[in-house]
Formats: sequence, structure tokens, C-alpha cells
Amino acid sequence: MNIPNPIIVALDVPDSAQALQLVHALSGKVGAFKVGKELFVSSGPEIVKQIRATGAHVFLDLKFHDIPNTVAKAVEAATFLDVQMLTIHASGGKLMMQAAEEAAQKTALKLNRPAPLVLAVTVLTSLDGPQIAEIGLQPDVEKQVERLALLAASAGIRGLVCSPLEIVPLRKVIPPSVQLVTPGIRPAASDLGDQKRVMTPREAVQAGANWLVIGRPIYASPNPADAALQILQSLSTPHPVAA
Repeated sequence: MNIPNPIIVALDVPDSAQALQLVHALSGKVGAFKVGKELFVSSGPEIVKQIRATGAHVFLDLKFHDIPNTVAKAVEAATFLDVQMLTIHASGGKLMMQAAEEAAQKTALKLNRPAPLVLAVTVLTSLDGPQIAEIGLQPDVEKQVERLALLAASAGIRGLVCSPLEIVPLRKVIPPSVQLVTPGIRPAASDLGDQKRVMTPREAVQAGANWLVIGRPIYASPNPADAALQILQSLSTPHPVAA
């Protein structure tokens, strides 16, 4: 999958009408649109079909986490929807991740289209050290991310979702071909919301991110198209764009 524009807009809105309004407003200005749980539950697979009908790329972010066969069937269904990216939880284990990647490849081959990029989620960007300790893990986010990332790579997974703060250490240990998709992206002076491990778009790209997932700074802006353009320009300007 090749997205020359690295911005993926999170369509974290409650219904298809608002989502499609954003898609049309941002058409040609961003690289892809992320459909997450809220929108998918409210609007179903139809919203993916409607977005794809515009020619836009879709990142289906449902974070599948179940037994290998169940996840494989879900990935197969997502591939039939013609999404370009989808997420699974790395904590589901190596067999689950292998089943997901195999399902994506086999289904895409049947359909004669490129396989979607299966992305393993390491540690959610809303979690920090004390919070992962609460669920029985060592309170070292970086080590947990690295452990899960290496497991995903050994399972043949071609992409990871990680905090921008983990990009540099991950690039030291994972194969260079593995794509990194980073949420927790906030332009300078933006509200952090519920994200704890964040970085500006420019910092994330310089660190080695392939794609940037950006939500509220774009969709909650009075002019989403202008907000997206300013972020894109900030990635190539010699100095950060003034607020």
C-alpha cells in the first residue's frame, strides 16, 4: 500500500452523515480515513463501502483480539470490504497474528487485489507505566512495546501501531520494512485529550513514522480542510508552522 500523503484522519464521529461530510471536505487532502468502533457500530460495513466509493483509502481500526480462527474470519471479511489497513492486538499472540496475516493474503489473492496492511497494536497510547502495571505488566511501556513488536514481526506482520515516542527505539530492533502507524499526534499547542504519549506531526515523521493518525485537531476544527493542509505543510517546512 502506498499513501504519498501520510495523514490518516480519524473519523471519530457518531454517524455516517458527519463522516461522509468530512470525507468529501477532505477529499484529496489526506491519505486515508480511519473508521473506528464508534462509527462502525453505528453505521456498519456500509460506511466503509461509501468511503471507498469516493476513491479514498480506508483504515479499519477495530483492533481484533480473539482466538486465531475468529480473527482470521474477521480479517477475511474486512478484506472483502476492500479496506487498505486494519488492526489487530499483538497481545492476542503469535498464532493469532499469523492467522490474521494469512487470511489477508489469501483473501486478497482470491479477489485479485493488494492485501490490506495488517497492523499489530502494541500498547494503547492512552496507557502509561502505572496503568499497564495495574493489569499485571511491568511498568515499562517501552519494553512492553518492544516485546510485542518483535513478536508481531516474527509472526510476519508488516505493520505496527505504536506511540510516536516508541518509533526511534522500535526502528532499532524491527525490520526496516515494517510500517509504523502512529496515533497520539497533536499539533503544537493542541489539547492532549485522553492521549498520554504524544508528539507533533513533524516530530513523528522525523522520528520515522510512515503514517500519522490525527483526529480531533482536524475533525473538530472549524475548517477541517485548512487544518489538514496546515499539518501537511508543517511536515515539509524548514521550521514548524506558527500557531
